[in-house]
Amino acid sequence: MEKVSDKTFELNVKLEEPTLVAPADETEKGLYFLSNLDQNIAVIVRTIYCFKSDLKGNEEAVKVIKNALSKVLVHYYPLAGRLTISSEGKLIVICNGEGAVFVEAEANCSIEEIGDITKPDPVTLGKLVYDIPGANNILEIPPLVAQVTKFKCGGFVLGLCMNHCMFDGIGAMEFVNSWGETARGLPLNVSPFLDRSILKARNPPKIEYSHDEFAEIQDISETSKLYEEEMLYKSFCFNPEKLEQLKKKAIADGVLEKCTTFEALSAFVWRARTESLKMQPDQNTKLLFAVDGRSRFEPPIPKGYFGNAIVLTNSLCRAGDLLENPLSFAVGQVQKAVNMVNDSYMRSAIDYFEITRARPSLAATLLITTWSRLPFHTTDFGWGEPLLSGPVALPEKEVILFLSHGKERKSINVLLGLPESAMKVFEELMQN
Repeated sequence: MEKVSDKTFELNVKLEEPTLVAPADETEKGLYFLSNLDQNIAVIVRTIYCFKSDLKGNEEAVKVIKNALSKVLVHYYPLAGRLTISSEGKLIVICNGEGAVFVEAEANCSIEEIGDITKPDPVTLGKLVYDIPGANNILEIPPLVAQVTKFKCGGFVLGLCMNHCMFDGIGAMEFVNSWGETARGLPLNVSPFLDRSILKARNPPKIEYSHDEFAEIQDISETSKLYEEEMLYKSFCFNPEKLEQLKKKAIADGVLEKCTTFEALSAFVWRARTESLKMQPDQNTKLLFAVDGRSRFEPPIPKGYFGNAIVLTNSLCRAGDLLENPLSFAVGQVQKAVNMVNDSYMRSAIDYFEITRARPSLAATLLITTWSRLPFHTTDFGWGEPLLSGPVALPEKEVILFLSHGKERKSINVLLGLPESAMKVFEELMQN
């Protein structure tokens, strides 16, 4: 059972019949190759974008956004197709022009009445993103599903359901912002580069790194029992001053010369979560996070690459070592994980999946997803930039999400879910 909110307000949303939005012009048909980097993260990501009322109100919003979707799908035509499994046992797209699913909806309140949408709330916010009825797996969910919900205040919310196998965060934001540019009658600032064969496995494949992030970890602690408790979802804001203090603390003992904000914050929450879950000293704990490979591939990935150009890297150590050593130890582990990611590492990761078809184990793992550098706030369909934007829910209980926060986007919101007893400990550690 997930406890996501204590508020008594209940959002009611009336849905119209879903329609299919096909590309406005004829597009290529046939099978569309997905790379091995796409295969590992085939999860559904649900996000919302809240737009305030202006002089135009929201009556035109549905029509404008729907028409623009049809036009932008000409450039991003695989999103109008359907997922299937290839003869090699991999996800692949059938480009048939069937179209994205589009739903018009109307809410019984103003946007302000929803309450705090800066943290995941699958119960309330989930009503703003359309779920395909009866879908049993990702093959039965089209790559792109959109819902536009009109509110009584004149504002509206765009809710998107997209499969991560189609693109990573950077690619997804380029698509959404291209959609907005199309709605405003502008040319695309970044045209998609559709050829994913540039990230094919080598022939023959070769594995040059251990890729420990895919290894199973024996869970010898009481952690699994904790997860039988009610889950709480919370948001913790780190302002620039607090982030700077963390970085200073990380290098205070002289072990490290410098560190980035990501390295310090990741290490800090990794330690805090490990302590909160009462992991045993001898238990291995794993930190997983994605590194953008666009500039690290040789040659660099082309601008506008439509697909996943991220690779998972990891740090693995004993919980006792993580907690008994100063913060600099954990930061050093993160830095090593970042520094190992080069062209050879990424090519090796592509080859590793080709040989093993292995997906990462999340046992005794923290998976950090960083959205803090993604331009969610720049999306504009003609009603200005969104009031708020973010995820509807965290995809797994092991995931922590970093989101930029504040007008200047210099603060970071840390979103996570923990069992109730563990969350109390985590909150105390956040105040230290």
